[in-house]
This record gives sequence, structure tokens and C-alpha cells, in this order.
Amino acid sequence: MSFHFIILQAKGGLDFSLLITMGAAFLVMYFFMIRPQQKKQNDQKKFLSELKKGDQVVTIGGLHGKIYEMDDLTIQLEVERGMRLKFDRSAISLEGSKRVQTQAES
Repeated sequence: MSFHFIILQAKGGLDFSLLITMGAAFLVMYFFMIRPQQKKQNDQKKFLSELKKGDQVVTIGGLHGKIYEMDDLTIQLEVERGMRLKFDRSAISLEGSKRVQTQAES
């Protein structure tokens, strides 16, 4: 009798193990891929909003400089005495700038 129950369950029943597996796969993907990326984006936004004149920063292209002037969308970096370059605010690298600031503090 139990053999017939298994066959009926496989034919017409809903396979909950598939749903559980798909749900677990989504949770793993969320916690290992989506959530860290969102956290990184939020950290980058916070970093860019806290920048101020005189901060040492690095662009995503690797250019080092000190913030000379800034507005809502752009930042002017002084890379040498009197040499200033204008960059988009989003071109400032969080990781590179933190590394430079940490080295300057040591």
C-alpha cells in the first residue's frame, strides 16, 4: 500500500523539496552576492558625501591628489602645485582613497 502512495505522490503531488531547494538557492545568492554589493554601493555613496576640501583621494584611474574645490557633481583635484584637474565625483575610488589615508596616518 505504501508503494502506491509514493507513485501517486510523484505523479500528481507538489514536490516541496524542489521549492525548498530553490528557496535555499535564492537565499544563498542574496546573502553572498546581492547584499554585499548593496552594502558596497551604500559605503561608496556615504564616502562621496563625506568628502571635504583638503582630503587626499585616488581616482578610479589611479590619479592621486588633494581636493581643491568641489560642487555637487564635480571635484577639482590638485595633483601638483598649481596643476588642477576636474573629475566627476563618481570617479573617486573608495578603496584607493582609504588606502592612501591609512598610509598617511601611519
